[in-house]
This record gives sequence, structure tokens and C-alpha cells, in this order.
Amino acid sequence: MLKSIHSPADVKKIPAAELSKLTNEIREELIRVVSENGGHLAANLGVVELTVALHRVFDCPRDSIIFDVGHQAYVHKLLTGRGDRFDTLRQYGGLSGFPKISESEYDAFGCGHSSTSVSAAIGIAAAKRLSGDDSYTVAVIGDGAFTGGMAYEALNNCAGNRKLIIILNDNTMSIARNVGAMDNYLNRYRNSAKYFRLKNRVKSVFQKIPLVGKGLVKLTTHIKNGVKHLLVRENFFEHMGLSYYGPLDGNDESLLETVLKEAKEDGQCSVVHIITQKGKGYSFAEARPDLFHGIGRFDPATGEPYSAGGDNFSAAFGDAMCALAEKDEKLCAISAAMPDGTGLSAFAEQFPERFFDVGIAEEHAVTFACGLARQGMKPVFAVYSTFAQRSYDQLIHDAALQNLPMVLALDRAGLVGEDGPTHHGIFDVSFLNQIPGFTVYSPENYKELSVCLEEALSLPSPSAVRYPRGKECLADEKPALEDGTLAVYDYGASPKVVFFTYGRLSARVREAASLLAEKGIPARVVRLIRIKPLAVARLAELASGAELLYFAEEGIRRGGVGEFLVSAMAEAGLCRQARMIIRAISEQFPTHGTTEQLFVDLGLTARQMAEEAEGQVTGDAH
Repeated sequence: MLKSIHSPADVKKIPAAELSKLTNEIREELIRVVSENGGHLAANLGVVELTVALHRVFDCPRDSIIFDVGHQAYVHKLLTGRGDRFDTLRQYGGLSGFPKISESEYDAFGCGHSSTSVSAAIGIAAAKRLSGDDSYTVAVIGDGAFTGGMAYEALNNCAGNRKLIIILNDNTMSIARNVGAMDNYLNRYRNSAKYFRLKNRVKSVFQKIPLVGKGLVKLTTHIKNGVKHLLVRENFFEHMGLSYYGPLDGNDESLLETVLKEAKEDGQCSVVHIITQKGKGYSFAEARPDLFHGIGRFDPATGEPYSAGGDNFSAAFGDAMCALAEKDEKLCAISAAMPDGTGLSAFAEQFPERFFDVGIAEEHAVTFACGLARQGMKPVFAVYSTFAQRSYDQLIHDAALQNLPMVLALDRAGLVGEDGPTHHGIFDVSFLNQIPGFTVYSPENYKELSVCLEEALSLPSPSAVRYPRGKECLADEKPALEDGTLAVYDYGASPKVVFFTYGRLSARVREAASLLAEKGIPARVVRLIRIKPLAVARLAELASGAELLYFAEEGIRRGGVGEFLVSAMAEAGLCRQARMIIRAISEQFPTHGTTEQLFVDLGLTARQMAEEAEGQVTGDAH
């Protein structure tokens, strides 16, 4: 049945009695492809019925469906003409793992970060109104995203918008179990579902009465509202001027169609609150929705991941935090709804009083950390580099301007592979370079990570420790010089090429230097462990006499370490005799694919860097 669907129009043609067969096929396809490619499984399994109902009730792409975060958009891709390419999901050159407007006309708005859907939907709905377009706009947002402040900023502007429907997909989780007052508030309504089941049964009976059925439904609407307020107190959404439907069984396709049609006919700005089961239909994902939120390749028969966890930078960071917390009672850890992903689960268990999960609220997390620091605590906010972008103002205004000693632990710094452009951590060096007073470290291995973290915690000012996704790269060579801020590796005497680099890319750069040495071109690698501030005069001295200075970094070029060093050296009149190359990411958002494929695209493999340097030194550059 799934193979016969090439657009939402085909979904509408399926008899209601056969929809369960379709939903079963969708779940089988999700499990098959994600087990082979990795991806976000649990959330997608939970919204199968919702997505089918949306495409049966609304007319896409004329009606716009905007997904929040996009973790739950795989089913939407399957039903909108991308089923024949679904095998390419998250693969280089294939379908993105998130909604992407350049991929399909059915993707009304791109996303990858949380809590953006309602704002985008209001904007789209307003533009439709201004242009005379009477189509509908639907935002699908999870209850986890309701811990993000942007969602409330948007709700504050919702009332009065016609033909705007917000689907609150409530599964009690974001990535980890939800926390905070909003989760407690929604739980009251999860427990009041009996009223709504009764309401829909009564409406169904009335509608079947010949001639007068529809009139009875309209006649009893005001009575229904009165009864509702006897059984369920007026809720948050109604106080904001929005119509509220729910909570409903979000895995009951027929019920969803009925209520979505009612909200559609109402024409007002509505909130449809549904309860779904994350991981539904796959026992392993139902039991471990956190594990199957975002998972690598796994055995679909057993649910076991093919790659064992535990040996990665996130785990090493968590181990270092626990060891430091044993010695220092002032050390606190903060997570933005990702204790597992950032390696802080063990810390949360061992030191519950000093662990704070603030939900998906990165801006709040930074300023909260600053408040802790102001009172003498030592806060560490562990966050993916891509999500730290959301707290840029707080890093300037609350941390740096007041010189408060909070530590930003930037996980997944650099390229992240198959999650693609919304998740690549390539901007952190550039934006931290602009902030006065910040110290930034970029360790290459687990041991260095622990040392850098301890040093950062000893500073009287804000700092950041950035580290990549995955495992450490251990150097076979011992540096000729290492002092905690940098390490120097020599490949022959009197180097003609001096490389400057940091972090994970260092192993590739050392390989490039070795390739040059094999061709008779001596080279030196200066690996920066502390990348801000830099001792420019000392670095220039290490580069003295070289014909070529080669700056290589796994981040955006504009404002990066390479540009800063070139500018600083030129300003100081240092290394005038040398030519310079900055090999970084220029004016682009790298696509999704394996990290190795992306390094090739960006010219950052060892062979590519060696060939580029050789061409400059020998005059054979193309």
C-alpha cells in the first residue's frame, strides 16, 4: 500500500477501514530504513496516525504543515512523494533527516532546532491573510519544545490569527524525560481525557440523527462548554484566547480526523492537544524511547545498536565531571534537556543536588549558570555546539560583560555527519572569538579534555571547552614541545611549511605533514590546545623561516582562528616572508553525509592539504 502513495492525494483515496494496514507498513519502513541509516526513530513511530490524519484532512502543499525540530517528519516525507528515495535518508546526496524547503514543496519550513514552529506558522498565516490566501497553516510541536521560551513568545501573538492550528504532540518526553512546571501542568490534562472521550461519543451519536443531527450539535455547543468548565478548569491556552481541543488519543487516526475537521471548520486559532506514545509499534523503542530518539545503525530483530556506546568524548566529559565533583563541592552541571547526549547522566545520579536540567532553554541555561557563578558556585553548562548558538546574547551580556566564571562545555563541535547543516557545530569558534574575556580550549583527546576542563574551572572569567562527536584521535608521534596551550610536531629540520590547527583535525594535519616530509618538504605542525587567547608573537616565532603558513580548521573561516592569526601577524609585522593559506569552511552550510565525505568536500583530508601545500611550495599550484 505504501508503494502506491506518491502524494497526499493518494492518502485521501484509501478507505478508512484499510488505514491500519497503511500505518503498519509505515512503521515497518521506518524501522527498516533507520536500522540501516541511523536517525530519529521513536518520535516518528509515535506520529504515524497523526501524519496520516493531517494529510487526509488538509490539502498540502496549499495548506502548510510546519514541524517543530523535525525529528518527527519522516512519515511526512514518506507520504509526500519521497517514498522511492527513503532509502537515502541521511545519506550523502540523499534525503535530509529534517524538513528542508529546497527538498520538497511539501516542506513548508525548514528546521532542526526546537520551539520554532509556532513563530513560523504565525508568519506564514499572516502572509496568507495579507495576500488573500484562505488556506490553513498547521504547526506540529512537541510538549518538550514547550520548555523553550520562543514557543511562549509565539503563543503571545497567536490570538486573532484565523485558520491557524497548533498540534501539541504530548508524549511526556523531548529527548530525555520532560521536566518543569509546564510538564506538570499538561499532566493535569492528560488525566482529564474521560471528558473529551464522552464529548466525542455524544457528538457522534447526534450527527447520526436524520435531519436534525447537525442542528443538535450546534445547539449543544454552549452547553458542552459549560459542562467542560465544570469538569476541567479553563486552561492556559484558552486564557490566551485560543480554542482548545483535547487531550485526545494521538494514535487513534479516526478520532484525529474528526477533531482536526472540527478545528478546521471552527476557523479560529486552535490548539489540538494529543497524547501519543513515543516508539509506538516497536517494543524496543517503546521500552527505551530515549535510546531510540536518535540512534545509529541497529539490529531491528533485537533492537541492539551495532556500535557500542561509552567510548566517546561525551562519556569522557561525564567521567571528568564526576571526578572533579568528588573533589569540589561547588561544581554544578547544567543540561538543556540532554543529560544522556552530553554524558551527564552519571553526574545526575551521583550529585542530584548539583545537577540541573532546565529543559530546552539554552538562553535560560547560560544566565542561570551566571547566577550560580555570581554566588560562588562553579557551573558547567554542557550543550551541543549547534544549540549554543541560541544563547549568543547571554554569553555576551550575562557572562562576558560581567566577567562571571561559568564554563561552556561544547559537545559535537565541528562537523557532525548525517544530521547535517542544522547540527554542524562550525560556528562556535567564530562567535566566541568575538567575545572579550572568553578563554577557549580545543582538546584532541580524552586526557586533554579533563585537563582543559579543570583549568577552565580555575579561571576567574568565562570559558569554553569544545570537543567533537565520536572517539578521540590519539597521536602516534610525541610532540617536540607541549606546554598545555600548544603542542609542536616536527617532520624534518628547518620546516618549509608550518601548519596551525586544533582539535580533531590535528590528526589529519599531522598526516599531511608526514606526506610532505616523504616528498622531501620538511614541515611542522603547531597544534593549539588553547585557541583563545593566543600568544601571537610566540606562534610567529615557531613559524619563522617557513615559506608557507597553512591554517587548517574544522569551522567557519570568517572570524576563525586562521583569520585571526593572519590578521594579528600582519598587524605586528611578523612572518612577512611567508605565503599563507587558510583552509576552513567558507560561506556555506555543509550538507549531510559521513564526516569523511564532508572532509573531502571541504578539502580537509590529509592528502588534499598536503597536495595544496606542496603546490604552493614547489610552484605547481593549480
